[in-house]
Amino acid sequence: MAGPTGAVSGSPPVARLAYLGTPELAVPPLLALVAAGHDVALVVSRADKRRGRGGATSPSPVKAAALELGLEVTDRLDDVGDRAVELGVVVAYGRLIPADLLAVVPMMNVHFSLLPRWRGAAPVERAILAGDPVTGVCVMALEEGLDTGPVYARREVRVGKEETLHELQARLVELGSTLLVELLADGTAGLPTPVPQEGAPTYAKKLEPAELELDFLLPAAYLARVVRLGRAWTTWRGRRLGVRRARPAGGVATVPPGTLVDDRVATGEGWLELVEVQPEGSRPMSAEAWRRGTRPQPDERLGAAS
Repeated sequence: MAGPTGAVSGSPPVARLAYLGTPELAVPPLLALVAAGHDVALVVSRADKRRGRGGATSPSPVKAAALELGLEVTDRLDDVGDRAVELGVVVAYGRLIPADLLAVVPMMNVHFSLLPRWRGAAPVERAILAGDPVTGVCVMALEEGLDTGPVYARREVRVGKEETLHELQARLVELGSTLLVELLADGTAGLPTPVPQEGAPTYAKKLEPAELELDFLLPAAYLARVVRLGRAWTTWRGRRLGVRRARPAGGVATVPPGTLVDDRVATGEGWLELVEVQPEGSRPMSAEAWRRGTRPQPDERLGAAS
């Protein structure tokens, strides 16, 4: 008989695990491990964050999910060594694991790129910004270095030309969850020998807020990729204008970058067609509706020059 998580009641757990993760994208792999019958003895996530002025705190998405499952949760890494687990599973935990803990508890990491490309904090964002046609998921043995460990398994996916960060992350998380369960189907004893990474590494540094401001001196193709990350913005008449959807429109712009002509913006290379925007303090709307309401003048420009 299946329990609420999908595990078969009365069947022995496949492996005794610790799980280390923090954001929403790290929740599905945890759910998948529990549903597969593993004994998740401990979940490690960041400490609760304070929100607002009242001093109330909120748990991370992984902690909230773990508590709902009835799992023990801590924000102390040292607690992992006290639980006699066979393996630690790390998914977007947000901190490097110290060598002394790795010497006591072996760990594997689900990383959302095709290593050694895009080691680091923002692999999916960097893959989109670089225009990578293919990305994927690797499950690797964790080492002290940043995403340097040998790889147990990897899967590739093609990146859609207009696929958003949220959409691509969702596909990769589903793929990573499936891959993780497949690898641990026979417990830790059934893991294959991991293979060292090959090729020149690239690094995915954390996305800075300034990178989401649209610089219309850049090519339209690149700006469209920035928009796909979410939270892209520019300014219009001194106020912030969010750009929620946009696409390259081709052609040659013969007016200064930032100039708005109908629903298209001149860029350093080609035109960027605005599809959906969100004016400061307002709801999202079609670019056409926004333009009708603002009635741009022929010499007005988006961005710093506006």
